[in-house]
Amino acid sequence: MAFEALFQPLELGSLSIPNRIVMAPLTRARTPDSVPSKLQEAYYGQRADSGLIISEATNISPTARGYVYTPGIWTDEQEAGWQRVVNAVHAKGGRIALQLWHVGRVSHEMVQPNGEQPVAPSALKGEGAQCFVEFEDGTAGQHPTSTPRALETDEIPGIVDDYRKAAERAKRAGFDMVEVHAANAYLLNQFLATGTNQRTDQYGGSVENRARFPLEVIDAVIEVYGADRVGIRMTPFIELFGLTDDEPKEMAFYMAEQLSKRGLAYLHLNEPNWAGGDIQFPDGFREQMRERFTGSLIYCGNYDAEHAEARINDKTTDVVAFGRPYIANPDLAERFRVGATLNQPNHDTFYGGDEKGYTDYPFMDNGYDRIG
Repeated sequence: MAFEALFQPLELGSLSIPNRIVMAPLTRARTPDSVPSKLQEAYYGQRADSGLIISEATNISPTARGYVYTPGIWTDEQEAGWQRVVNAVHAKGGRIALQLWHVGRVSHEMVQPNGEQPVAPSALKGEGAQCFVEFEDGTAGQHPTSTPRALETDEIPGIVDDYRKAAERAKRAGFDMVEVHAANAYLLNQFLATGTNQRTDQYGGSVENRARFPLEVIDAVIEVYGADRVGIRMTPFIELFGLTDDEPKEMAFYMAEQLSKRGLAYLHLNEPNWAGGDIQFPDGFREQMRERFTGSLIYCGNYDAEHAEARINDKTTDVVAFGRPYIANPDLAERFRVGATLNQPNHDTFYGGDEKGYTDYPFMDNGYDRIG
């Protein structure tokens, strides 16, 4: 089967991409000291056939962390490590964005500097939420999150500045774009949602107030990169880490309109059932988002090539991001192009470890099997 729409070039903001196949951000927990290494150079370089690589979620500061072995972008050493990764991708003709991340309440004192409490919009613990910590015996694993403290109003500008500084480092490292992570029940998503934001200051209450902090972050990052090189990831309707929201549609529409006014390059939406379950976008939601957002739309979550092609052809999206298929298929775009079968990912090696299940998945050879 030919997938013509997937292989049409696109102006994603001011970045020209050769196809509509994006590598989604994928936490792989393979930076024990939070500094990207030769392992990440190889991993991302292998996947440079995508229209755009969006990096794994990258902590903007020491207090942004909720998972050990994830990379950061707040030190010179981390910046230099990422620069080598960017160079490896560019050497293969690829393009890469850095995803900027603060986990908020999805954390624990064991992961925070000096054993301090994680921060959040409100002092509400996520029911059933787990983070990833290192124990006293040197092993690592899942652990229930701790109760956060609510950010003071006068602390919020400091976190906005952390995002700005992270964007400045990303730009020096050579990233083509940056993506602000406002999804999956992490800090910015916690501010957007009614169930996690019970503030009574200018950052809580109405849709406009709950969106204020995420939009301040967007504005700070735009100052560094320009709106045409900035994207955002959001997950309206998702239920994760105990996050609930009574106004997901209203917030999604408001954010889309505000981001359009700023000329943002793209809005990246994760399907609400990406992690299982039967939650779906409401009927007409994609069409309504298309009406409200003037930049490029990216959708992600359980897509195959055929499903992605159909979404692009019906004009509800411009680009589709693929996560787990890219874990097991470094040459995913080429496999789609020629109709080859896909490697299946090994779930046991998703998080932590070494090159096994990371950089050792095979590329196609000349005797690839075609689909159908």
